Amino acid sequence: MNLTLDIGNTAVKWAAFEEHTLLEHGYDLPTDKLTVAEGVLACASGTLPDTVYDIPLLTAETPLPIRLDYKTPQTLGPDRIAAACGAWSLHKGEACLVIDAGTCITVDFLAADGVYHGGAIMPGLDMSLNAMHDRTARLPLISLDGVDRAPALGRSTEECILAGTLGATMLALAGYVALYREKCGKLNVLLTGGDAQRLTKAGATSWELQPLLTMTGLNEIMIYNEQ
Repeated sequence: MNLTLDIGNTAVKWAAFEEHTLLEHGYDLPTDKLTVAEGVLACASGTLPDTVYDIPLLTAETPLPIRLDYKTPQTLGPDRIAAACGAWSLHKGEACLVIDAGTCITVDFLAADGVYHGGAIMPGLDMSLNAMHDRTARLPLISLDGVDRAPALGRSTEECILAGTLGATMLALAGYVALYREKCGKLNVLLTGGDAQRLTKAGATSWELQPLLTMTGLNEIMIYNEQ
């Protein structure tokens, strides 16, 4: 059994696999599973909990099933690497665009030949909402709870904020999808991260929802290194 850990800025997620098959997954560190796992690999974009100090961590130096074509691989987030490997395992030989909607939103392009070329980083939804509230005197802090879609035209301050965060994010991501489809034709668009469900409700219904993409990629990296 392989155990994968995705240590983010707000949560620790885990998933257990037998070869390529997902067995179970959840939140918080499963200390009982650590004792029975044959292989463990973690990616950490957030602060490491004290309990994982001796767990192997994914880095750009780890042998990968894909090739990195990135100017500064030492600064490339391990979660982005793992998600790209997860996309490759699901769509080997096809171009993929991975959208990870977490604290920040990352957009990463993986070509059909398995070469990762980078992408973009933009503020996440909560980060944008908090920044507007914190850096201004009068803009309120808006919650996205219960919000499915942003208005195209805001007719109140709250609606304008929603249009400028959720609405603008959707437009930006759709623009990236259109840009890369123009470049490579056939393109698989995979959506993951804490706000993936929210973006799906907001209109990203044609994109492939893969909540466990990062951990799928970690498992594929372990299998690759066992060969």
